[in-house]
Amino acid sequence: MTTPPEINFTETDLDAIAEAEGRVAVFIGAEGKMDAGARRVNKLTRGALARFVESESFEKLKTAQVASLSFPTGMAAKAVDVVKLERRCSLEEARKAGAALSKRRGGDDCLLLTGPHGKTAEIAYGFALRAYSFNEHKSGDKPSVGKAVIMCSKPEEAAADAKDQAALAEGVFFTRDLTNEPANVLTTDDFAARLAAMQEIGLDVEILEEDELEKLGMRLLLCVGQGSVSPSKVVVMRWNGGNPEDAPFALVGKGVVFDTGGISLKPAGGMEDMTMDMGGAGVVSGVMRALALRKAKANVVGLVGLVENMPSGNATRPGDVVKSMKGDTVEVINTDAEGRLVLADVLWYTQERFKPAAMINLATLTGAIIIGLGHEHAGVFSNNDDFANQFIKAARAEGEGAWHMPMGAAYDKLIDSHIADMKNTGGRPAGSVTAAQFLGRYVEDDVPWIHLDIAGVASVKSETAFAPKGATGWGVRALDRLVRDKFEAE
Repeated sequence: MTTPPEINFTETDLDAIAEAEGRVAVFIGAEGKMDAGARRVNKLTRGALARFVESESFEKLKTAQVASLSFPTGMAAKAVDVVKLERRCSLEEARKAGAALSKRRGGDDCLLLTGPHGKTAEIAYGFALRAYSFNEHKSGDKPSVGKAVIMCSKPEEAAADAKDQAALAEGVFFTRDLTNEPANVLTTDDFAARLAAMQEIGLDVEILEEDELEKLGMRLLLCVGQGSVSPSKVVVMRWNGGNPEDAPFALVGKGVVFDTGGISLKPAGGMEDMTMDMGGAGVVSGVMRALALRKAKANVVGLVGLVENMPSGNATRPGDVVKSMKGDTVEVINTDAEGRLVLADVLWYTQERFKPAAMINLATLTGAIIIGLGHEHAGVFSNNDDFANQFIKAARAEGEGAWHMPMGAAYDKLIDSHIADMKNTGGRPAGSVTAAQFLGRYVEDDVPWIHLDIAGVASVKSETAFAPKGATGWGVRALDRLVRDKFEAE
C-alpha cells in the first residue's frame, strides 16, 4: 500500500537551517514581509532571498505558487523554495501551497519554515496529498518518498491539528491505490482480501460470497458477474464509534473491477481505462479506512458490491429479464449499464439489514455525466434537497467539485418496460438522470439518499492540484467532512 510521507513538526531552530539538506521552503506574503526563518535564509544567502522578493518574478507569482532559488550560497540545501502565501489565507490556499511544494520537491527531503503561520496543519495536509505516486508495477528502484520537517512556533499544536488529516490522507491514498490497480491484480478476491485486512485497524469486515448472495436474492448483482470466472461478492465494513443505539450512516459503492460491457461490448479504444470502474467502491473503502484511523465518533457502515462484467457463454444477454432482491423485475436492455444493477441489490440489502439514518451511493456510473459536467464536478442526485445541500457544502469546504442534478417522475417513463417492471437504461437522453431514477426505485421514501455519479472525477488524464495523473481519491475528503458535520457525536 502506498503511504503518505513522514511529516514531523518541531520548534523553529534558526541555527539548523544552514545545514538542512534537500530543500528548504519559506512562506512570504505579497508585501514581502519575512518572518524569522525567512530572514535567516536571507542572511545565509547574502540577501539573495530579499532580491528575489523585491523582483518582478516574485510579483508575478500567484497565491500558493512556488519559485526556487537553486543551490543557494551559504546553505547545504540544493534549493530554497519560495511560496507566496498570506498569513490569513484560506484553507484551500494553504493546502494548495503545501501541494505545490510537494510536487516541486520530487523525492527530496524538505524543511518547511512555516514559522507563526496559522495554517501549518493545512500546509502539511496539502503536502501529503500531493506526495502520492503509484509505482507498484514499475521495475527497478522505487523513487524515494522523502520526508518533511516543519519548523513552526507551536509544533505540538500543529501536530495535534494534523493528526486526523494524516489519517484522511491515508484513506485517500488507499482509494487511489485501489482505483489505479490493474484488473489482473485487483480481482474480486484480492479486493475483498484488502478490505478484510482492515480488521487490523478496528473495522468489522464481513464478506458475503455467491451462495449467500443467491440465498438473499441478489440476482441483479449476480447477473452482472455471471460471465466472469471471478466470483461476485459483497463486502460489509462497519465502524461503530458513536452511540450504539444510533442508526448508522450508510455508504454503498459500485465495485466493478473490470467492465468490458459484457455482451454489449464496449469499443476497444479506451477499454483499458475500465480498471477504474470500481472507483465508487474505492471511495467507500478509503472513507472507512480514514474513519477507523482517526477513531471517528460515528456509526458508519460501508458496503461494496464486487463483480467483473465480462462476455462469455454464460453472460447475461440483452433482453434478459432478472428479478431483484426487492422482488421487482428488470429487462436488461444493455449489459453495459451494469453498475445500477449491482447497486440496486446492495442498496436494498443495506436498508433491510441496517435501517440507516441516511445513505449515499457512489459509482462511476455514466458517460453522460462527463458530457454534462466534464471532469470538474461529480453529479449529485437526491431524494432530499436538504441532505444534498449538506453534502455539497461539505464537498465545497474540501475543494471537491459536486453539482446538484435534477430528478423527477417525468423521467420514469424513459425506463418503463413493456415486458418487465422496468428496463435498465432509458437511452441517450438524460442518461445520468435515468440511471439515478432507476436507483431511486430501490430507496425507501423515508431514507435520505444521495447518488453520486463520479465517472468524471474518479480518475483523470492530467494532474490536479492534489494528485498526479490517474486516480484522484475524489470523495473521501468530502464524505469524511459530512460525517464530521452531520453524523459525529460531540
